[in-house]
Amino acid sequence: MSFEFIKEVISPEELLQNYPLPPRYVKVKEDRDKKIKDIITGKSNKFLVVIGPCSADNEDSVCDYVTRLAKVQEKVEDKLILIPRIYTNKPRTTGEGYKGIVHQPDPQKEPDIQEGLIAMRKMHLRAIAETGLTAADEMLYPENYPYVQDVLSYVAVGARSVENQQHRLTVSGMDIPAGMKNPTSGDFTVMLNSVVAAQGSHTFLYRKSEVKTSGNPLTHTILRGAVNKHGQSIPNYHYEDLYRLLNMYEERNLQYPATMVDANHANSNKMYSEQIRIVKEVLHSRRISKDIEKLVKGVMIESYIEEGNQKVSGQVYGKSITDPCLGWADSEKLIYTIADSI
Repeated sequence: MSFEFIKEVISPEELLQNYPLPPRYVKVKEDRDKKIKDIITGKSNKFLVVIGPCSADNEDSVCDYVTRLAKVQEKVEDKLILIPRIYTNKPRTTGEGYKGIVHQPDPQKEPDIQEGLIAMRKMHLRAIAETGLTAADEMLYPENYPYVQDVLSYVAVGARSVENQQHRLTVSGMDIPAGMKNPTSGDFTVMLNSVVAAQGSHTFLYRKSEVKTSGNPLTHTILRGAVNKHGQSIPNYHYEDLYRLLNMYEERNLQYPATMVDANHANSNKMYSEQIRIVKEVLHSRRISKDIEKLVKGVMIESYIEEGNQKVSGQVYGKSITDPCLGWADSEKLIYTIADSI
């Protein structure tokens, strides 16, 4: 019933020094960040698509996926900004199972946080170098953010973390868009409270220092569905849900009212193929309402090279070892469908 201190791991400063973002890609990231920011603030009418594996479990297959995505980005750049999901930490409802590459750089071996931090950064750097696409990651652990803060263009805070004070305050110090998911209960008020907190300035303890943040006006909401007291999934991507959120935004007078719709998780009841239908419904809602068009800035889709999922011990290249995902063929087709609707 105590902590066993195994070893001290590499600091963010050391990791960034050992594996720096080359200067030529700093400009790439700046350009991408501006395009994404302009969508959140309403300066651009383009649409965001955050898409990729449930968990980034293998550098080769993840970078293969992002390379495919980059080719599609070239074809839809006048309508869409594609943000690859490179999610390196995986929340587990019971605490059991694969927790992401930061915990286990090799899913078949024992945890190794030191090597996991290195693997996380190397994968992000390789993806940028090979494709020019900067990625999204979930901030499951706020203390991990400094290890990748110079390479990420989008951050998501999950349903189980959104009520946590440290997550909210850490987001308030970021200069990139951060999406706050509704909690598993589905309470929109909790989600919006999180946005209010992250948009404000705070003084708090962060990585051994007293820090003061300026507030992050790019913080927004993510609708990911809910779970009722019987454990049943309740979707919240419908037209009525979007208008309810819009009205709640207006009551709070927050900067840049914006939301993303997560087409998987409780919205799809983790039935990955339903993401296609859900995205199409969201696009329909945007077409018939200018208010909803302004509110909904993008969608989130779980997608990999091969559809479905497999056990951690599975050997299928590019197939999820966590939640099931759309396969590449369906994903590519869906991206073009989205572009045709914008």
